[in-house]
Amino acid sequence: MTRHPTDHPQFYLTAPAPCPYLEGRQERKVFTHLVGSQAPALNDVLTQGGFRRSQNIAYRPACENCRACISVRIRVADFLWTKSFRRQWKQGEKIIGARLPAAPSAEQYDLFQSYLRARHDNGGMSDMSVLDYAMMVEDTHVETMVIEYRRKGPDSFITGTGEGPLLGVALSDQLSDGLSMVYSFFDPQHMDLGLGTLMILDHVHQAQRLGLPYVYLGYWVNGSSKMAYKARFRPQEQLTPDGWVEVEETP
Repeated sequence: MTRHPTDHPQFYLTAPAPCPYLEGRQERKVFTHLVGSQAPALNDVLTQGGFRRSQNIAYRPACENCRACISVRIRVADFLWTKSFRRQWKQGEKIIGARLPAAPSAEQYDLFQSYLRARHDNGGMSDMSVLDYAMMVEDTHVETMVIEYRRKGPDSFITGTGEGPLLGVALSDQLSDGLSMVYSFFDPQHMDLGLGTLMILDHVHQAQRLGLPYVYLGYWVNGSSKMAYKARFRPQEQLTPDGWVEVEETP
């Protein structure tokens, strides 16, 4: 069995591959393994340093001639609830997110596939099997949760869970200083509910309730329309060579 050191992690560099966000560019990533008892602490440090988690791997871009990928996080204590966000939050009052262990289900996978077909049909995840999906969810050595979003039922205020079909799913890590949204997807037939925005607002709300200062959104990619939505959530900090800096306006 392969053993990976946890006190002194080793880092590796991937070969160049087509960039999934900016056409005509190549990407490279530096990565390490998140395994063993030190994985949660290492995940904390690396996330604060601009890494993202995928299963038991922490990675960040290491492209030679491009710095378009910028780590972003929401500062939740003074989150700016715009009129649009308030309307969205009120519209979502009939939806509840249930925090569950990091365990996959057939219902999640079906929704995941529907989401990919509608939103990312040619993406790198479009051919993921049910086993691939299961590994994405449960192959973790850190504190990870699945949040399932459904419509509220008459007993939801007691059970903390919703009823009816699954509307959205967020796979998220709880860190010492915040919540990190690893991946989220939703029912594309309910675009009117604004589920993508609602799930981020729910994470802001949950982080405030838990006394955690940040919600990590991953990378904002300068020039990618797929990532433009992240700029809406303020106040926002971006990771720069000088550390985390609040940005007033995204270019």
